Amino acid sequence: MPSAHSFPSAVIPAQKFLSFSAVKAATIVSLMSLSLLSACSKHIEKSEDIRPVRVVQAQLQGSEIATEIPGEVRPKIESRLGFRVAGKIVARKVELGTIVKRGQVLMQLDPQDLLLGQAQAKAAMSAAESNRDLAKAELKRYQDLREKNFVSQAVLDAKLTAFQAAQANFDQAKAGYSNQSNQAAYSGLMSDVDGVVTSIDAEVGQVVAAGTPVVRVAKTGDMDVVLGIPEDKINSVRQMKDVKIRLWANRNEVMTGHLRELSPIADPATRTYLAKIAIPAGVKDVRLGMTASVSLGMKNPQAMIRLPLTALVKEKEATAVWVVDAGTVRLVPVQIASTIEEDVFVMGGVQAGQMVVTAGVNQLKPGQKVTILGQMASAASASANASVIKATETASASGSAK
Repeated sequence: MPSAHSFPSAVIPAQKFLSFSAVKAATIVSLMSLSLLSACSKHIEKSEDIRPVRVVQAQLQGSEIATEIPGEVRPKIESRLGFRVAGKIVARKVELGTIVKRGQVLMQLDPQDLLLGQAQAKAAMSAAESNRDLAKAELKRYQDLREKNFVSQAVLDAKLTAFQAAQANFDQAKAGYSNQSNQAAYSGLMSDVDGVVTSIDAEVGQVVAAGTPVVRVAKTGDMDVVLGIPEDKINSVRQMKDVKIRLWANRNEVMTGHLRELSPIADPATRTYLAKIAIPAGVKDVRLGMTASVSLGMKNPQAMIRLPLTALVKEKEATAVWVVDAGTVRLVPVQIASTIEEDVFVMGGVQAGQMVVTAGVNQLKPGQKVTILGQMASAASASANASVIKATETASASGSAK
């Protein structure tokens, strides 16, 4: 049986063991913390930002001063037809798109009131004719009496005046009857030309005033492309004789037109000047209302730099391009002289032979390093070829050694 003095000697080693374990654990934790701190403080190298771009070499070309403006195909002559008399529409004989001939009836008014007016005018003419015939007979009788000296000259003059007045009344009544007959004929609205109905602005049952447009007819044949010329191009357009027309429905076909009309006054709403470009006669598959684009241009004796539209960037209020110089890019302001299809002619800033960025322009900043996509492909191809040659030489060397 152990004595009471043996317990302290057994406890002390256990305490020493616990104390040693705690110290060891603290040491391990400290070492791990130092490792983490050293790892966090390790410098991480940044990779250099080099952007791939596409470029084109700037070259001088004989340019054209040109501008391209959208427009709409419209007839050269389009009439807004209306009745020459007031009345109620009782019949509409055409539809939108109907092809009509000259003299064909388009709409019809109720003719009852007009026919009554015609009958009244005819009755008045008949009465005036009877009065004239009576006055004529009286004049003839008094002329015979005057020859026999049975009446004075004053009486004969009175009969002559009465006949002249009756004749004037008859002429007036006859003119009134002719006018009323025309009015009755105006109850039918007829086409003045061979054409097609492009608009109907009134329907059956509607009461219209004289002259109110109710039908629009476009004359068959000549057509124009109508467009709005911006204010800043109105002076140069007058000198542009090279006019090309392309329809949106057939972009591959190019038609040669000419400027037929140019309004001297700007439209108050759009602030553009109305221009009409004549389409050549006999062109097929051109319909009214089609969308077209008109390119107006003339030769420019001064050579300019021609670049794709994708090369342009907007820098504040100016236009600029990115020029590659020694592997970096710099922004160069330019002035647009003219546009042609998908390209633009520029003046100033860019020199012939410089490399201009055409793709990736919105991801660049001044002084940024770039790599040209074509050169990257060439370098990769050269590296691949070198690897193939090296592998071939190694294989040949191994075969010789064996």
